[in-house]
Amino acid sequence: MNADFLDALRQIEKEKEIPLEVLLSTIESALETAYKKNYAATGDVHVRVSSSKGGFHVFCEKDVVETVENGHTEIGLEEARQHDPDVQVGGVIEIEVTPENFGRIAAQTAKQVVVQRIREAEREHVYEEFGDRVGEVLTCTVQRREQRNVFVNLGKVEAILPPAEQVPTEPYRFNDRLKVYVLEVRRTPKGPQVVVSRTHPSLIRRLFELEVPEIAEGVVSIKSVAREPGARTKVAVHSSEEKVDAMGACVGHRGTRVQSVVNELYGEKIDIVRWNEKIERFIAEALSPAKAVSVTCDEQTKTALVVMPDNQLSLAIGKSGQNVRLAARVTGWRIDIRSESQLAGVEPESKAVKSVEPVATAAPDAEAAEHPAEGEVEVAPEPELDTAGEPAGEAAEEPAGEAAEEAAEEQP
Repeated sequence: MNADFLDALRQIEKEKEIPLEVLLSTIESALETAYKKNYAATGDVHVRVSSSKGGFHVFCEKDVVETVENGHTEIGLEEARQHDPDVQVGGVIEIEVTPENFGRIAAQTAKQVVVQRIREAEREHVYEEFGDRVGEVLTCTVQRREQRNVFVNLGKVEAILPPAEQVPTEPYRFNDRLKVYVLEVRRTPKGPQVVVSRTHPSLIRRLFELEVPEIAEGVVSIKSVAREPGARTKVAVHSSEEKVDAMGACVGHRGTRVQSVVNELYGEKIDIVRWNEKIERFIAEALSPAKAVSVTCDEQTKTALVVMPDNQLSLAIGKSGQNVRLAARVTGWRIDIRSESQLAGVEPESKAVKSVEPVATAAPDAEAAEHPAEGEVEVAPEPELDTAGEPAGEAAEEPAGEAAEEAAEEQP
């Protein structure tokens, strides 16, 4: 084989990460097509490409017969024994039929086929590589915008960030470096298309796994995530070891760990709450930074009645009902909030409590909550919110992680 040709194949192997054996097999198949087309050959034709200086060799399998009727597929016994003395009638022999000018014909006819096959092999390699990385977080660079789509560079392939997976408050400027969640890999006529997301709740989990060693090691686990992309996220965490504080591990010293995640999300606020087996305590934690007076749960309807002090009411509801909405999603329970003044003079266990109109109600979509994605963070779906009265809400706009940090410092 021509040394320059072999060097070119090795260069392709290095740049495209396609094994040399695959390239040689592709070229052999292309040359077989070229030989049959130029010489009108039929039968079982094989082309062998030597990785040394042997070059191209064409071989054809022919049936050994006494009387030759088709010279393309049959060979006489006497001629066959010149190649193999032991061959018998009815056997099959492989003989070399390489023409003198086959190198020139191969170069002219097989060029496009070889290029196409190499392109297909490269596309398949990319599809297999990124198909195994669905669900991971990768670092990318913003390349360009086309209409509402944003195209990012993942190194070997260009991925698309569709409008539905974009956060409206993020700028996506040229050459910005982002961390994106690999949503899916599609097969298209132009090759594999990688779809990434900046709004997927699992992006939060993966970012915390990168920042918090305790999560990566399995000591601290993220039980659920509720997110309103670009605005606020609630993360419920739990520690399997008593000596490890789950909230403190996620917040980090002076909030450094959670702040790194906030910076990656362009300032999206993050509330870290402790998960608890007792649903009453978990719901009370989920409504933080507001402090509930009491939480009463109905297991049959998965509804929780939360009584709040009057001065904590707006904090519990949040701006435009955001806090109670995220609490309902992170817990998977319907939450009704009532104030102490509403229930003044009413016994907590009496039926009259139910007749009192709640100040705010947030309910998750039960059907979607029952079928979370396997292997992903269990995320309660978007709730329906019915808010009676205008909440103040401004108190809920604390810097991300501050409430969690203060709570962590209070722990002994």
